[in-house]
Amino acid sequence: MKILHTIEGLGAKFGGIATCTYDLLNAMQNPIDSVRILSPDLRDKNDTNLGTDAKWAMTYSNDGIGPFNYSPNLKKILYSTEYDIYHANGMWQYIVHETCKCARSKLKPYVLTPHGMLYPETMRRSYWKKWPLLKLWFNNDILRATCIHATCETEMIHLRELGYRGSIALIGNPVPVNAEITKIFEDRANNNSLMQNAQTRKLGFLGRLHPRKNCEALLKAVALRPDANISVSILGSGDKNYARYLVDMSQYLGITNKVEFCGFVSGRTKYDKLAELSALFVPSDMENFGMIVPEALLVGTPVMASQGTPWKSLNEHHCGWWTENSSESIASVIDKICATSPQELFEMGRRGREMVLENFEANKVAKKMLNMYKWLLLGGVKPDFIYEN
Repeated sequence: MKILHTIEGLGAKFGGIATCTYDLLNAMQNPIDSVRILSPDLRDKNDTNLGTDAKWAMTYSNDGIGPFNYSPNLKKILYSTEYDIYHANGMWQYIVHETCKCARSKLKPYVLTPHGMLYPETMRRSYWKKWPLLKLWFNNDILRATCIHATCETEMIHLRELGYRGSIALIGNPVPVNAEITKIFEDRANNNSLMQNAQTRKLGFLGRLHPRKNCEALLKAVALRPDANISVSILGSGDKNYARYLVDMSQYLGITNKVEFCGFVSGRTKYDKLAELSALFVPSDMENFGMIVPEALLVGTPVMASQGTPWKSLNEHHCGWWTENSSESIASVIDKICATSPQELFEMGRRGREMVLENFEANKVAKKMLNMYKWLLLGGVKPDFIYEN
């Protein structure tokens, strides 16, 4: 079984779409099946190709033209190779459309993973550019897909509302668990001084700084609790205007003594910072999956996530708070955190870690994806994570 994934970029700066695709491909490598990924060379010399040392990651000379990134090089490669299944990641780029078109021309099945790019909120952004692409190419690419991979139930609902009637594979994003992350969790579990410290609660936000992330709601919530013994770490970079707005807001609210803007973090540093928190806050207006939620839970940190995210399981597994993202609701969560001992907060995070390992551990997700491919090619009993209209 030979599968080809395609993606517009596998660079670290492409964010979650690149990271989770890399983690999935990395976990799917085995001696039986051949799973490869194709992407253009990175134009940003300051970016890092996540697949540099991976034999399964292939690149081609980036000759992309215009915002759609039309590429003669890509077209030549796609039509000169043969795979059993084609799998396109993302939306609104030439590489996605041409992968679908190539699969159809070869009478091969193809899978689409939109990575949240077909949510109504996302569709409305720059709709004047997306509408003609939808009408010319992507409506056809979507509706004729053999299967679409959705990472959460909300995304699956939106796909049906869009008119797609084919098979949908409901498979969460893969969460790699390595010895380093496990060691951070174990060190935290054994850190009695942290468990006994019942004073300051350290709250955190981690992610790209963008208005959709609604980070200002966390700052306003902190201002609503002036007497609470809390501190806040803002971990991330992004929209410079929005970042400046957050700094100015913290000054206006008079909470600069409680807020630290730490900038972009990644790798081991990211997990170390997450493990220092009493709780992570994800107040986004909308998230498709939100990789930072399981990453925080893996190191024993409970999470507050907005109801614009698909993390109802935080309430169901008692490992966080799935609630509205208004400042008042967030302030109420802060009250609960301050009234909960550090040991109890860690136990919430521990339950969250168990939930992540059970449902989203990378090897388990990779196994589901491979089972999906085999079902698409060979038929047989339909996997229980695949839904047909």
